[in-house]
Amino acid sequence: MLGKRIAVVAAAALIGALLALAGSHTGLSIGGWPIFALGVALALVVQWIAWIPAAILRTERGYDLIGSATFVAVAALGLVASAAQAGWQPRPVVLALLVVVWAARLGTFLALRVRRAPDRRFDEIKADPSRFLVAWTMQGLWVAITSGAALAAITSGRAGGIDAFLVVGGLLWLMGFAIEAVADAQKRAFRADPAQEGEFIRSGLWAWSRHPNYFGEILLWVGVAIAALPALEGWQWATLVSPAFVVLLLVRVSGLPQLERSAEERWGDRADYRAYRDATPVLVPRPPRRAG
Repeated sequence: MLGKRIAVVAAAALIGALLALAGSHTGLSIGGWPIFALGVALALVVQWIAWIPAAILRTERGYDLIGSATFVAVAALGLVASAAQAGWQPRPVVLALLVVVWAARLGTFLALRVRRAPDRRFDEIKADPSRFLVAWTMQGLWVAITSGAALAAITSGRAGGIDAFLVVGGLLWLMGFAIEAVADAQKRAFRADPAQEGEFIRSGLWAWSRHPNYFGEILLWVGVAIAALPALEGWQWATLVSPAFVVLLLVRVSGLPQLERSAEERWGDRADYRAYRDATPVLVPRPPRRAG
């Protein structure tokens, strides 16, 4: 079992190396090192360093906050190092801001959520250092792949001026960010209401989608990819896997499957939940169907 976990960590590091190679193609360097590759390395190394005290103390506190902070650090490194080579240009500045603002909001939201209730995802994992290392490594890979298109554009040296791609991508990001933030706020207020103890949310944006926050998340990363598009060249196009990776992660891996299964276990025998489930799309919002 230990060997398999070591293999997973090694495979993640290899994927990170391949991403670094692709994203660095024709990009800017500093001190002979591709800036994009330095960003990918930072994303992974920060997690491995943070894993050491977390494994010793057997605590997941700080996991989400460190993940969000790593997004900020990677974007800042890419922007500052690239500006030192090519000057301050609109696209890199805007892309870095989009990543930083999103990460700051997410980190704050997750930190407050963990303060209110313990994070049960790590109950078994944190007791086993090797399993815990896999979790931290996967977070580093998540940072590197998700921010890949933005970082490649920031470090490409071909940013150019404000164009339709930057405007459209920025508007999509703004729309997705607003949907995600509003949905999270609505759910937080719902859970804080003692009268809703044990109930499921079906009001606000949650009347239009069973997971509107995930839809917003996907939409904003599509916006980032569109904004980054004109600055990419050659193998850097591989970093456009970013929004597809977000969709895969949320729709097939750790997002919807787990939440939908949990909801079925809690409320699947209730007629009102089944009616809500059948009338409300799982992801893409639309007006709820009227009964009958």
